[in-house]
Order: sequence, then C-alpha cells, then structure tokens
Amino acid sequence: QVQLVESGGGLVHPGGSLRLSCAASGSIFSISAMGWYRQAPGKQRELVARITRGGSINYVHSVKGRFTISRDNAKNTVYLQMNSLKPEDTAVYYCNALSNVDYWGQGTQVTVSS
Repeated sequence: QVQLVESGGGLVHPGGSLRLSCAASGSIFSISAMGWYRQAPGKQRELVARITRGGSINYVHSVKGRFTISRDNAKNTVYLQMNSLKPEDTAVYYCNALSNVDYWGQGTQVTVSS
C-alpha cells in the first residue's frame, strides 16, 4: 500500500505561481513513477507531468516551459512547480503513484482567476 498526501493548491491570479507537494509513504520501494494529473469540471482527468524512478520526465504539451516536476528522494516527496499560470490550468490536481496498481492522492484545488 502507498499513501499520498498532497498540499499546495489555492487561488492565484493569471501569471502567478504555485507549488504542489505530494508526500508518499508506505511501500515506497514498489513505486515505478510518480506524477500529477488534473481534472477540470466536465473534462477527463489528464496527465500533467510524470517522473519515473530512473528520472525520466514527461509533460503534457500545454504546460511545457511553465511547469516543472521534481522530487526529493530523502523526503519521498514529489513537487510540481507551476509558473505563468493560466485560467485554463484551473482544475483539481491529483498526485499519482504507479506501482502494481495506481495510487491517488485526495486532490487539491488550483484556481487561476483574476
């Protein structure tokens, strides 16, 4: 079992920044990749960014150059630094850990609005 606890969402103006954190606990050794997904109202959940155990990173095209995923192995924590936020980034953001099954955090709301 893997437990994921997210933090860092909130309300920000367009052009602003937020950093999301996801702390993992439990069977950390079983995780092959961690990432962030988001789901806006009326839309499907989409992968935003992912980092594998080996350090490979990929982003959805719409956030490239604005978002950065990183990790602190000592803290078992993954971060998503979000810069130059746009209203279309508004969504609930979910942390994901890929193991033999998918594990999900509880979600954190990010709202970009003036």
